[in-house]
Amino acid sequence: MNPLESSGTMTVPTPARQSALITLLADDDPAISAQIRSQLIAGGPETLAWLGNHRLHPDPQARRRVQEVLDHFGSTEAETALVGFLSSSGENLDLEEGVWRFVRTRFPEAPVAAYRAQLDAWAAQLSEEMAEAATGADILGRINRVLFTELGFKGNEQQYYDPANTYLNLVMDRRLGIPISMCVIYLFLCRRLNLPVTGIGMPGHFLCRYQTPREEHYIDAFHGGKLLTRIDCLRRLKQFAVDYEDTVLQPISSRRILHRMISNLHLIYKERRDRAEVARLEKFLGVIGR
Repeated sequence: MNPLESSGTMTVPTPARQSALITLLADDDPAISAQIRSQLIAGGPETLAWLGNHRLHPDPQARRRVQEVLDHFGSTEAETALVGFLSSSGENLDLEEGVWRFVRTRFPEAPVAAYRAQLDAWAAQLSEEMAEAATGADILGRINRVLFTELGFKGNEQQYYDPANTYLNLVMDRRLGIPISMCVIYLFLCRRLNLPVTGIGMPGHFLCRYQTPREEHYIDAFHGGKLLTRIDCLRRLKQFAVDYEDTVLQPISSRRILHRMISNLHLIYKERRDRAEVARLEKFLGVIGR
């Protein structure tokens, strides 16, 4: 059978047919490559049964396009899992679980366990650093020194609207992010350390807050963990003529944090007129906003 012909539900093809399909998938003619890609995707689980064996194909273009098809299947599965997670979780969902599930929708093979282990290791280092800290300000100062000086995390002011600033795997790899992703890293570390730190969804600039009966500090993770007072935050809102209510500096739920992260990406892709990505993100926003 000609590799371009449809055979209905695809079964596992013979080695010779597999070779022909991969050759056509890597074809320089976009129409041929796209037709084979569609055929492979239509094959569903039967395609996965053999396509992964060609990850290390000697032709670089074939390897890349094989991985693209595999990523399509992985992303589709991850999207279904994320929608299920959001549908079954409440306002105080497990933020870290939600963030990594979202990452998997774009990077289905991201080594999430390794990233979590890295966060565990950083938290263990911080636990030792904070052993003799006497005040909240001292604790936060030590976190800031490790996170922003030793590890080199910083806000990406030069390429603020790069989507990579939101996907947490890339934020951890590049040590760059926007206010909310930097704060999410901060939150994940503080939760491992059992510190009273929450997310503050201030308009235009996400912050964290450390609060005990004796101390209150607002943390600007985008700017190296700079510590702010409540007055500083309100002054900033007035400076930029932002309308706000008395509740603006109250912690927001995990669900609202994840919603805001995805909304940021949605706006970026809308500006870029990337219809496919806009539609994909709107699907998640529709579920999480219920």
